[in-house]
This record gives sequence, structure tokens and C-alpha cells, in this order.
Amino acid sequence: MNAPLPTELLQQVRPVPAAMLEALRARFGERCSTAAAVREQHGRDESPYPVTPPEVVVFCESTEDVAAVVKLADQHAVPVIPFGVGSSLEGHLLAVQGGVSIDLGRMDRVVRVHPEDLTATVQAGVTREQLNREIRDSGLFFPIDPGANASIGGMAATRASGTNAVRYGTMRENVLALTVVTAAGEVIHTGTRAKKSSAGYDLTRLFVGSEGTLGVMTEITVKLYPLPEAVSAAICQFPSVDAAVRTTIAVIQMGVPIARCELLDANAVRAVNKHSNLSLQESPMLLMEFHGSEAGVQEQAQTVQDIAREFGGTDFQWATTPEERTKLWTARHKAYFAALQTRPGCRCQAGDACVPISRLAECINESVADSEAAGIPYWVVGHVGDGNFHLSYLLDPNDADEAARVEALNVKMVQRAQRLEGTCTGEHGIGLHKIGYLVDETGEGAVAMMKTIKRALDPKNIMNPGKVLAI
Repeated sequence: MNAPLPTELLQQVRPVPAAMLEALRARFGERCSTAAAVREQHGRDESPYPVTPPEVVVFCESTEDVAAVVKLADQHAVPVIPFGVGSSLEGHLLAVQGGVSIDLGRMDRVVRVHPEDLTATVQAGVTREQLNREIRDSGLFFPIDPGANASIGGMAATRASGTNAVRYGTMRENVLALTVVTAAGEVIHTGTRAKKSSAGYDLTRLFVGSEGTLGVMTEITVKLYPLPEAVSAAICQFPSVDAAVRTTIAVIQMGVPIARCELLDANAVRAVNKHSNLSLQESPMLLMEFHGSEAGVQEQAQTVQDIAREFGGTDFQWATTPEERTKLWTARHKAYFAALQTRPGCRCQAGDACVPISRLAECINESVADSEAAGIPYWVVGHVGDGNFHLSYLLDPNDADEAARVEALNVKMVQRAQRLEGTCTGEHGIGLHKIGYLVDETGEGAVAMMKTIKRALDPKNIMNPGKVLAI
């Protein structure tokens, strides 16, 4: 049994009329598909929800293609759901009201790179790994790293962040400009390549994080950064999760410009060892990375090492070569799939709380205590340098009682994070799962304002309906 879908949304399915389907086939030919396998692929993500396929999938290759689909959808009041690589975790891609899935994967061109300005403009289907491969020779890199090889469009849509956010920020800080297809099929441009602007409303920030509910982003201009002169990675084991978290808090409060600071609890380390054939000590661990000059990296590392010892951390184990660093970070990025393999046939429900750094230890400790008492397999990883952690449960998809218990645990964790002045989602987004949490976090007045914006920009409610807001 998967997590139940909101029935009030499923009751609002709007079929694709025959006339619209005929027009799509005439315009796109073989790039318009109603094959069951293709539709099912585009009706699933990494959330615990059941497959909810669209009626038709269109593979777009340009902004003009996207505009053509949306104009038809507007004409017939049919939902459209943007699709990147399918790695979202909160049901963003599910066609709960039917409609058309717009696959942006073939929009995979790096449009232009301006090394002298530290910017790049890419089509929405370009993935973060692809972008970094194509700009490697320029001495620059794009730092936002959510783990999965997500598309830049999808990352902008969910306001993603990841392992480097503690130093380089999130997509919110790193998107400068957008090309967007509106709900009426009009193409607009927001922002510029300039680093700042005071010209009018900040529409770029409005669309970044909107999860496809206001428009379809087709081109994104992002900030780039010089590759650091020196990079060092290290792991440090701790006697408890609390000790590791308190080390992180002290590092951040001292202003150490650490580039990455990732927590793995013993359960996560155990899964990573088995999956990636590693022999890490199976205890809570911080995986850290330092960027800068040779002298700066050494100074940062020494400071963090001294702090870690105060909390019982062992001496650093260094990964000094690019190959060693890649092996460690690849293992970290595969922690999600490594954990899934520890309980064959399970589904994962991933929490995504983020709190002020001073409240992080309290939030994690209480949430872990609840999980231990429940007896359901779980694991903890986190971008703890910015107060964001993921407490994830491994569910038996055929056990309704277990699913209900996990949801109750997740509610407690979210309520705790919000009580501590944090958020229900640090980077995964609201999607389907967290609509109620959004109301709790922002209040009815703020949600009403969001609905006003949604109705103004999308009066027929065709842009990824049912996500973020229950409309």
C-alpha cells in the first residue's frame, strides 16, 4: 500500500480532449506519446505515492515547443506538468488532475557561458553534472549539489540546495534570470545577468521555488564560481549524533567558511559501506570539505579538528586526491539508494526539516528518540552546516499500519521544527505531501496571498495543479 493521494484532487481530473490530442500529434509527431510505459514513467517520482500517469507526454526541444503545448492546454483548460529527470521526493510530478506531461529532458543545451562574468545560461533539461562537465576547462564550476543528478530546471523549480549550500547558498541565491512560459503560453524573461537589480518586482524569485505551479521555466541563467585552488575532504567519527551536531554548530558559530559539512548516522554509514564497498567505522560521522588557498584550507581544517576533539571526535581521516574525494562523495550521494537496499521491496519516506543552527541538536535528538521508540527502520543524513537534515523511514508498502505510524512520526518532526522557528522543507519543496504543513508554517493569511498570486497568473489552474496549494 502506497501513501494515499488526496481524493479531493483526484476528483478534479480534466481529460485531454480529442481535438487537443490531435493537434499535439500534428505538431510533435513521434514526440507526442500516449504509450502506457511512457505515461507511467512520467507519473512517478521518488515519493511514496502510487503511479499517477498523465494522459499524454510531449517531449519538447525548445521554448517554442513548450509555448505551443501550453497554448493548447490553456485553450482546452487541461493541466500541464513539467518533467525533468523524475528525482523529486514529494509527488511534484504526479498527474493528480490528469493532463499533459511536458518532458524537458531534450532541452539539454548549454546556451552560453560568460566566464568573465561568472554566469551561464542553460536550457531547463541540462543536469548539474552535465553543466560542470561542459565548463570544466573554464576553471569554473556550478556548486549546487542536491545529490541526485537533477536538471537545472527542476532544481530551480524546487529551490534546491544540497551539500555545498553552507558556503555557496541555494538555487534562490544562484539564479539570476529566467525564460518562462506562462499559463497563457506567453514567453517572458525575468532578471538579467547583472548581479543585482532594483527594477520592479522580483519575478525571478517568484518563479524559483514555485514547483511548476506558475509557469514552465525553459532557460535559466545561473552564477558560476572559480574552482578553488585547494580542496581537501575529511571524515571524522563521533560517539553520538549529538556530538557530531554540536561540533557542526560550533564550527558555524565560529565563522569557519567550511564548504561542505554532511552528517551520516550509524545506520546511514552501515548502508553506505555495504552498497559502496567501503570500510568506514559504523558510528555517527561528519563528512567535510574545505575550499580555498592551500594555507586557508589548512587553517580551516585545523580549527575544525580542534573543535571536533572537544566533542569526542576522532582525528580526521583525509581524502586528499580527487579520486578519493570522488569515492567518498559518490558514496554519500548514493546513501538514499544504499538505505533502500537494506530492506528489499521497501519505499522511503524522507523528512526534510531545517532549523536555525542553534536548535539543530535539539531537533535531531528528539526526532531520533521518537524513531528509536517506534522501531521502524530509519536513517539520518543532513546538510547540517545550514541546519537541514533528512530523517528517512523505510516502509513496507503493504503495511498500512506502518505507513500511518511513519506519517505520525513525520508530523511530530515537522511540528518540532516549526516550533523551533524552522521549516517543514529545507529543499525538497511542498509538492503534494506538505500542503498542510505549509498552512501551519506560514498561516492562513500567507497561504491566501499565495492563492491570489496563483489565480492571477494561472486563472484556469492548469500549471501543475494540486501541488503546493490545495487548488
